[in-house]
Parts: sequence; C-alpha cells; structure tokens
Amino acid sequence: MTATVAVAHASARRTRGRWTRFVLRRARRLLISLWILVTASFLMIQLVPGDPVRAALGTSAPAELVAARREQLGLDEPLLDQYLTYLRDLFTGDLGESILTQLSVAETIGQRLLATLSLALPAFVVTFAFAVPAGVALAVATRQGRRRRTELTFVGTSIVLASIPEFVVCVALVAVFAVNLGLVPAAGRDGLDSYVLPVLALAVGPAAVLARIVRVEMLAVLDADYVRTARAKRLSALRINLRHALPNAVTATLTLSGLMLATMVAGTVLVENVFAWPGLGGTIVSSIQSRDYPLVQGAVLVYGAIALTVNTLVDVAIAAIDPRSMIGDS
Repeated sequence: MTATVAVAHASARRTRGRWTRFVLRRARRLLISLWILVTASFLMIQLVPGDPVRAALGTSAPAELVAARREQLGLDEPLLDQYLTYLRDLFTGDLGESILTQLSVAETIGQRLLATLSLALPAFVVTFAFAVPAGVALAVATRQGRRRRTELTFVGTSIVLASIPEFVVCVALVAVFAVNLGLVPAAGRDGLDSYVLPVLALAVGPAAVLARIVRVEMLAVLDADYVRTARAKRLSALRINLRHALPNAVTATLTLSGLMLATMVAGTVLVENVFAWPGLGGTIVSSIQSRDYPLVQGAVLVYGAIALTVNTLVDVAIAAIDPRSMIGDS
C-alpha cells in the first residue's frame, strides 16, 4: 500500500513538473511574440514613406501645425528614445493620440472593440455549436462508407459555403432576409435582431470548414482500437461517441477554433462595413484612408495581441484535454 501511494505521489509530481515546464514555455513564447508585435507596430510609422504627419494632415497644412503635431507625437526625438517611450506608454495603457482628432487611441479602440467583440464572439459560438454536432453526427452516419450520398452532399455543400466570399454572403443575406422577407434590419446596430445577419455572415464559412474537420477527425477516432473495445463491451452508442470518441477528436478542432476566433475578430472589417456596424473594423478602414497612423498602429497591436493570446489559451486547453500534447513540446 505504501509503495502504491509513493508511486501515485511520484506520478503527480511528474505531472505537475510537466505542466510547469509547459506553462513556462508557452508564457515565454507569448512574451517573445508580443515583443515582436510591439516592435513591428512601432516601426509602422517609421517605415511610412515621407512624413506620416504631413501625409495625414495633407500637403496644404501649415508647416507650424505639422511641426507641432510631430513634437506632440514625439516623432522629432531620436529613434531609440521614441521606442523606449513607446514601450513605457504601452505598460501604462497609453497608445498615443490620433493625428487628426487628437483623441486617445486607447479610448477610441476600447469603445469600438466592444462592438466588434459583440459580433465575433456570438459568431464563434454559433460556429462551434453547429459544426461540432454536425461533424459528429455525419461521421457516425457515414462511417465505413455508409450513406455515400449524404457524405457527398455534405462535402460538396461545405466546400461551396467555405469558398463563398464574405461580401457575397453579406449581400445574399441582406437580399433574402432583410429586403425580400423583411424579417431583420439590413444594417445598423439597433436591437437583438440587428445582430442576426452580421453574425450569420461571419459564421457561415468557418462553420462549414470546422464541420468538415470534426467529421474527418471523428472518423479516424471511431476506427481506433479503444473505440472498438468499447463497442465490444456493449456500451451505448451515445456513451461511446461522446465519452470515448469525441474528447480524442477535438484536438485539431480546438486548434482550428482558436485560429478561427482570432480571424473572426480581425475579419469583421468587411462585415462591419457592409452592415454599417460601429465596430473597430470600420474605424480601421477610415483611419487607413485618412492616414491616421497612430490609430492604425494601435488597432494592429490590439488585433495581434488578441490573436496571440487566443492561440496560447487554446494550447493550454488542448494540453488540459490531452496531456500527451505536452510531451516533447519544445
């Protein structure tokens, strides 16, 4: 009995040690990636041809105004001093000021980001809620070559939906549900029904892709030895599919889902412009058109940080579900 307890304690210590090393590696990668992102966003203004302040204010702006704005933004200081100031301001949450409006970039992004997340997060939930059950059900239904027509219909439909550009999806949804049927608003952010079309536009393509991934992964797991053993024990099909098969089939799904969430947050630019949604996507487009580089710089930094953080959280979630993913990780 004592030997058994000692073995259990040793195994627990090894598991904790692997988790500690895994978390430290992921944290180090995240910090290095964030530093590269911050440096790249800082260099964005420096690499703009000519004078970014002059480009934003226009060629007719007085030289005194241009000089004052350059001084206010710190662009008249040596490059290293600008970089150190930029890092210091980031740690205090200061992303600078807009060249045109002179408003805080952090406040502008904060207000618009909430509207963007209010689209991206529901779209991600809809994608996951549809794709996982659909992929699992189709894998079970078409296993070992059964229901060939159902398989071909699903694969063909998912390929078509995934390949349709978001702009076309947006226009089609507006034409059918807003113009012809009049069920929901065509644009704007006014009430829960105004979320329906932009959320669907964001979710259609990713849901089709993710459902195919879930089905392929589930088919591979359903033919595994441990699943055949579970069938030999005459366990119920529901228990086999949900308890034994599904947890082992979600690794690739979770990885792709994390990428999709980050892509959805950044991919709302087109959808927000089509549906006149007051999110960060429209702000980025307008700031690029007006050459408001500090605002573009801040948006790129926020989008990049979200993508890196989401990917790190997905890695941790995968390790929690399947500890084997920590083994040999470097």
